[in-house]
Amino acid sequence: MKVLIVDDESDILEIVSYNLESAGYEVYTASNGIEGIALAKEQQPQLIILDVMMPGMDGIETCEKLRALPQLDQTIIAFFTARGEDYSQMAGFEAGADDYITKPIKPKILVSKVKSLLRRFNTSEQKEESSIESIQLSNLEIDREQYEIKLKGKVINLPRKEFELLALLASKPNKVFTREAILDHVWGNDVVVGGRTIDVHIRKLREKIGDKRFKTVKGVGYKFVEK
Repeated sequence: MKVLIVDDESDILEIVSYNLESAGYEVYTASNGIEGIALAKEQQPQLIILDVMMPGMDGIETCEKLRALPQLDQTIIAFFTARGEDYSQMAGFEAGADDYITKPIKPKILVSKVKSLLRRFNTSEQKEESSIESIQLSNLEIDREQYEIKLKGKVINLPRKEFELLALLASKPNKVFTREAILDHVWGNDVVVGGRTIDVHIRKLREKIGDKRFKTVKGVGYKFVEK
């Protein structure tokens, strides 16, 4: 599988690429966001690891631009963040990231983390292959095979996690999904993100699909309201 590392520190690129290549991955590196986007378009990697703090185009802006590319809809994006940078993690999720990796990190743990992230990629592909169907609810259509959303006939492009979250909630309208169930289904068993991540994604879905379609059940989770 292909992994793209984007970081402005050459020693980090060297260490990370060496360890991932030793683990059998096809690794590409870029020293800034512009190079990273160009390589991502060319190679279409399964995983992109972005440093947050880069000169010029930082990791947040780079992630937003990557998420706007249809050919990278299935790509997992994880951020490199320093310990305690909660603001960076939340900004990353806002931009469309799937996860984060805290620096510094030991090489063996890094490889294990990458395996875990790519396992999520494989699991998601298997789910899509086994659930080729559409969900149609009044003026909303969710096509799992095409990975496409139509609202009142208009196509809406959603980042991967937003799509999966919407598809889960809309699969059983008016059913309350607990936060634990959402995390397990959308982010996987070995997820390290917390409940605030769900809140961020719900807020973004409300902005795109409509606030009244999502109801918060305090202390429990969320449900999709069918009109």
